[in-house]
Amino acid sequence: MGMIHIDLFATLDLVAQAPGTPQEDPEGFPFGGWQAPLFDDTVGRHVGAGMAGMDALLLGRRTYDIFAGHWPGRADGVDGGIATLFNTIPKYVASRGELELDWAGSMQLGPDLVNAVRELRATHEHVHVIGSLNLVQTLLRERLFDELNLWLFPIVLGVGKKVFDGGAVPANLILLEPPVTSAKGAVLLRYGLGEGVPATGDMGDRTS
Repeated sequence: MGMIHIDLFATLDLVAQAPGTPQEDPEGFPFGGWQAPLFDDTVGRHVGAGMAGMDALLLGRRTYDIFAGHWPGRADGVDGGIATLFNTIPKYVASRGELELDWAGSMQLGPDLVNAVRELRATHEHVHVIGSLNLVQTLLRERLFDELNLWLFPIVLGVGKKVFDGGAVPANLILLEPPVTSAKGAVLLRYGLGEGVPATGDMGDRTS
């Protein structure tokens, strides 16, 4: 069975809205493009490495529109092959509205999102979800993911859409590898979905 990877850029207060540009998701959000001053070669290198083996993209409507307006026809350069990858692999869009899917290889998922995602796991090895916060909430709630690749950047915004914004359920996560840090203070935390729900205890019962 294939894996669903969630790839997100977030602030320390877990705001993940519009990291790339001011136009990405501007409604009521004054910090669009907050990631740009903090992006460096270390982040870029590890983002690229994390896409190794990707054979499908799963995107929400807004993120799809942004990608479809940027990547088609773009030649690889500083993007390290990402343009060719994105333009070649299948793109699946989670949306109930009517879509114009002009980007080659794009398909809209059916109304039963949960079963549609399960079918993707049966037909692809590594499906990546990038951004797409509304879709991410469903995947978190349904435990329909295998890895959460979370870049945390050293700023606090106080406003904006958050990673765990109403979609999370109690879950144990497993740190898959030591964190990666960049010179500008970004940290990559790569987690896998664990079994069961968080346990509780009493710190007063611990012995020294």
